[in-house]
Amino acid sequence: MMRDFVAGLPKAELHLHIEGSLEPEMLFALAERNGVAIPFATVDDVRAAYDFSNLQDFLDIYYQGMGVLLTEQDFYDLTAAYLARAAADNVRHVEIFFDPQGHTARGVAFGTVIGGITRALDDAAITSRLIMCFLRHLSEDEAEATLDEALPYLARIDGVGLDSSEAGHPPAKFARVFARARGLGLKLVAHAGEEGPADYVIEALDVLDVDRIDHGNRALEDEGLVARLVDEGVCLTVCPLSNLKLCVVEEMGLHPLRVMLDHGLKVTVNSDDPAYFGGYVNANYVAVAEALGLGRADLAVLARNSFEGAFLGAEERARYLAEVDEYVGS
Repeated sequence: MMRDFVAGLPKAELHLHIEGSLEPEMLFALAERNGVAIPFATVDDVRAAYDFSNLQDFLDIYYQGMGVLLTEQDFYDLTAAYLARAAADNVRHVEIFFDPQGHTARGVAFGTVIGGITRALDDAAITSRLIMCFLRHLSEDEAEATLDEALPYLARIDGVGLDSSEAGHPPAKFARVFARARGLGLKLVAHAGEEGPADYVIEALDVLDVDRIDHGNRALEDEGLVARLVDEGVCLTVCPLSNLKLCVVEEMGLHPLRVMLDHGLKVTVNSDDPAYFGGYVNANYVAVAEALGLGRADLAVLARNSFEGAFLGAEERARYLAEVDEYVGS
């Protein structure tokens, strides 16, 4: 069965917002532990609220959920819970986003956030990279201030990213802070082409000089861009259930992943904000496999892409790719 094949397939996850893995049960537990009032009476009430018509609908409740995260132990527990689920999905390597501005604005110290996350990463059996995201609806000056706060912790931060409300906030808005991050030796990624146009993908490549594009669905609207992405081997971190939940696609059978594969794009499958979008990485693999008629060979390509697009050393990458090949050939 395809589900069994996906379950055993070694894979990496490259697009995961750790705050978006806050399950309703943990939200309630942390609210009680920290004495934080939340506007929901039951877990079912929370799940009922996860009915979004667009990205902003989701972000409104996403930032509200962050309010229960206050202590280093909270961030440890959140991250450890995600890592356990990832390991159960045979995820061998993860690259995790975190949104420090969503916490420091509430008075939570930067060190508290990164301390809890990195302690959980250190305790995990799977390898990881940590990517600090700037909130694009805020100013570049605020992003610069966040990078300043991160300086004492750069040994634990592997890259910077750009997330939150895409429409009306082009990548070029953050040109200076990304150039500075590049100068500090950090990898660069950016959300582009989810709700924003294909031009945002081009800006992310040309102005921000990113190493990877998060989402990138709307790149398909520009044939020249598609050819460039294929030629340059740019990795796209696609999130199928997120796209469905946020109405980027009307139904999974219309998702562009099959077209992306057919064009030779280096696409990967990821869960984005799984607590809000209804599934972790294996659920995303299964959803597109069933809806788009993907076979084992297609899924193996997606898994290989995930390691090829990861910020891994050559030896680590070769080891993981060998695991995929061994599994597929067995």
